Amino acid sequence: MALHAWGRLPNPHNANTVRLHDRHADLPNVTLPWLAHGCGRSYGDVCLNRRGSLLHTINLDHFIDFNPATGILRAEAGVTLRAILALVVPHGWFLAVTPGTRDVTLGGAIANDVHGKNHHVAGSFGHHVRQLEILRSTGERLRCHAQQHAELLRATIGGLGLTGLITWAEIALIPIANPFMTVETTRFGHIDNFWALNAQAETCWPYTVAWIDCLAQGKRQGRGVFMTAAHAATQENLPDWREKPRNIPFDPPVSLVNSLSLRTFNALYWHKARSGTSLQHHVPYFYPLDAISRWNRIYGSAGFYQYQCVLPPDAMCAGTTSLLNRIARSGQGSFLAVLKTFGNHPPPGMLSFPRPGATLALDFPNHGQRTLALFTELDAIVRDAGGAIYPAKDARMPASLFKSAFPQWETFSQWMDPAFSSDFWLRVNS
Repeated sequence: MALHAWGRLPNPHNANTVRLHDRHADLPNVTLPWLAHGCGRSYGDVCLNRRGSLLHTINLDHFIDFNPATGILRAEAGVTLRAILALVVPHGWFLAVTPGTRDVTLGGAIANDVHGKNHHVAGSFGHHVRQLEILRSTGERLRCHAQQHAELLRATIGGLGLTGLITWAEIALIPIANPFMTVETTRFGHIDNFWALNAQAETCWPYTVAWIDCLAQGKRQGRGVFMTAAHAATQENLPDWREKPRNIPFDPPVSLVNSLSLRTFNALYWHKARSGTSLQHHVPYFYPLDAISRWNRIYGSAGFYQYQCVLPPDAMCAGTTSLLNRIARSGQGSFLAVLKTFGNHPPPGMLSFPRPGATLALDFPNHGQRTLALFTELDAIVRDAGGAIYPAKDARMPASLFKSAFPQWETFSQWMDPAFSSDFWLRVNS
């Protein structure tokens, strides 16, 4: 079966695939090595396994237990965050941490230790995993929590699916009064304005994020729109809201993302933004791209890369400016480049990406060597700053950068299941 990751880069990987239907069953007798595969929303090759078999978990989609009084949820690994929200929001609960899409599985969220807009308050997804079960290739089923198999739990959170098959997990939710958010929007004219805005906002808002115009230069460099939010308080009159999904129905012959469309869109978005406070449903605030099914098609048959890095606090201001300078000069860029900061929470996983500092995420149409040459320049900035690149979004990180940015990789490798591997792992250990 030919599979693309979400970035839809050329040369899809052909892998044997098997669907798992029963969490109580043994692992199937298929070609080694194995790798769990959920919704396939990882951008690069962390979800691909060209040498062996993909174990599709999307049919492991049953809820095991949910306590509406405590907000403790236990579910199979293939349950999506979309399904979790559909169940728990009407009962007054929400995910403690959520990435920018609901269309990822519970197992995938743990394996990539996803983060959201509230890391300074809540940490990453792994901080809210109470326990999980790992099925190893030996047939062992190991229940992992803080008092039992704690090191295997640390390896599995952010462990890229390489410690075995997560069959189920138990997570803690947070209470909410209703499905809406109080959102404050502030437009700023230069990247230097962001840092003061963000530092002040993090003292009183649980969710903070900025959109950056990555192509603006000079006095407008890094201009953007800063959006802070909190779950709305109890109130009698809530606005009507209904999701209206759209679809990209075909693959355009070429990328619709180019320097002209980027500059036009970014300028219109910035000028249209209005500062002020509003009441928004949680879906458009947290998941704006979920409104467009298969939005990755806009990049055409060549696909796209996402480049997401984190820079430590002492280098994040100057480093972000350097990154934006290189990107603007290249003429390549992204709709809705995202800038936010991480707090000081100790990482829950050995290979967890979030760490103190600022993280910048951008999508780049695949222009072949031209794009890869730009990434080499960006890598140098990240490496010199002591930063890291996010494995879940990566399709070309050099092995040297991975190993310097994730110094626990050797300790982690001792907890890997020898029957599991991925294209990513082979690439960064070649």
